[in-house]
Amino acid sequence: MEDEGKQKWIAPKFDEMGMTQWGWRVSHRDKFELGKNVEIGSFTMIDAREGVTIEDDVMIGFGCIILSYSSIDNKGRRVALRRGCKIGANSVIMPGIEIGEDAVIGCNSFVNRNVPSNEVWIGSPIRFYKKVEQPRNKKHESGY
Repeated sequence: MEDEGKQKWIAPKFDEMGMTQWGWRVSHRDKFELGKNVEIGSFTMIDAREGVTIEDDVMIGFGCIILSYSSIDNKGRRVALRRGCKIGANSVIMPGIEIGEDAVIGCNSFVNRNVPSNEVWIGSPIRFYKKVEQPRNKKHESGY
C-alpha cells in the first residue's frame, strides 16, 4: 500500500522532439537512462548524444543543461548522476562528469569535474564547499 503523504512517481512521456509533459527535454533518447523517483525541473535540457544515466531519487532544478557532447571542442563522454544526488537550478554539467551518490550541486554551478559522494560543491567552476551533513539512510527506498 502506498504511503498517504507520498505521491506515486509517474514516468515521463516524450513527444517527437523529446519534450516531456513537465517541460524538460532530452535529445538522443536512445542513449538516455532514467531511474525511478526522479524530479527534473522545467526548462532543463539533456543532450544524451554520448549517453546520460540518471539513477533513482535524483533531483534536478529548473533550467539545467546536461551535456554528453560539446560541439565547441568536439569532446563527448557519458554523464552519470548517481542515486540521490541533487543539482541546483540553472547549473551546467559538462561531458564525462560523474556526480556521486547524495552529492549536492549548488544552483548556477558550472560542473567541469567529477563530484564525490556525500559532498556539496558550488560555483562556476565548481569547488568543494562541505560534506553532506546527514547522508540519506540507504536502508530506506528514499531518504527525502
